[in-house]
Amino acid sequence: MAQWLTMHAEVIAIGDELTGGQRPDTNSQWISQRLVEAGIDVQRHATVGDQLEPIVALLREVAARADLAVITGGLGPTADDLTREALAAAAGVQLELDGAVLAHIEALFQRRSRKMPERNRLQAMFPQSSRPIPNPHGTAPGIDLTLTGPGGHSCRFIALPGVPAELYQMWHETVARLLTSGGERPVVQVRNLKCFGAGESEIESRLPDLIQRGRTPTVGITVHAATITLRITATAVTAAACRQQLLQADRTIRDCLGDLVFGEGEVELQDVILQMLSQRGETLATAECGTSGRLSHWLSELPDAAGIYRGGLVAANDTARTILEMARELAKNGAAGCREQFGADYGLAVGPIAADDLESTSPGKYFFALATAAGVTLGTGRTAGHPAIHKDRAAKQALDMLRRHLLGDASHDPHE
Repeated sequence: MAQWLTMHAEVIAIGDELTGGQRPDTNSQWISQRLVEAGIDVQRHATVGDQLEPIVALLREVAARADLAVITGGLGPTADDLTREALAAAAGVQLELDGAVLAHIEALFQRRSRKMPERNRLQAMFPQSSRPIPNPHGTAPGIDLTLTGPGGHSCRFIALPGVPAELYQMWHETVARLLTSGGERPVVQVRNLKCFGAGESEIESRLPDLIQRGRTPTVGITVHAATITLRITATAVTAAACRQQLLQADRTIRDCLGDLVFGEGEVELQDVILQMLSQRGETLATAECGTSGRLSHWLSELPDAAGIYRGGLVAANDTARTILEMARELAKNGAAGCREQFGADYGLAVGPIAADDLESTSPGKYFFALATAAGVTLGTGRTAGHPAIHKDRAAKQALDMLRRHLLGDASHDPHE
């Protein structure tokens, strides 16, 4: 079996705007994705505010357990930018001026016809024994510093600015190369399969041993807005071996789940519907009550929807939602009516949907319907789970009914 260097990494984001919730931490997500692509195992994320002592304490803690730590933020020229000072304190060294970096920063200001404030001189200061990471278009170069703890364990710290555009360029031009030196690491490839039509536990039960930890490739399962994603992560010495792992796992999953799998990558149900209708040269219209226009929004925003999605009718819930017979007829009539009004091959309707009620012990019932030239097919759903996903699930159930019809799955029962 091939051996490679195993490296465990952590990602640290610094800034009061992050700990205070004023801005989302998208940098840590992006960095983690790049680390995984480089075959590096990311074990923790941490976020800390702009206070020197907590930052130093965190750096020392991370240095004692991780092989690599990537820091984002805190490299600016202002008083609350403390990353370089914290790294120096954690290492027990002083900051030193780098003349070449200072000349680069001064040149940036000259090109912008501005005088460099004295405070920016701080950005040319680096902890002793560290190495600058070039920032071609910014005044905040990165820092590459290795800390060795009391037990002899070494951790490499890569500090990068928080400005995303600068961070991305520095990563691609310098950091990626730094991380690939010093030993062979595995190739890592990821494939996401999208599923709809069954719950998370049911899907897991139909996948024998695939979700268990410690196997290769790994298969993770996540749920978002009623769509289930199976994330296959393959690790091998070569890209070809990774692809083979992905293909084998993909084949097993599709064999086990059948048409519960509707796509992969970033594909959503509406993307699949549009592609299928385009291939058939057919059109669609929608009618919704109580979904806040989910169907019309999802379909109309697709770049190639013109000429395929004819349009939709959107209505708010009304008192009919509490009378099942009226709701059933509303769904049936809505599907047939929008098909006729827009001159479409298919009419899809959903709702009304019972108002969100966290105290209710009995799920509400709603209907969705598909109208074709042959007639109207009715399906039912229930507002189980958290109210926040009711509208998404109902709209997706309607889309999935159409998908299965287009697949020719005559055996599928749309009723729960």
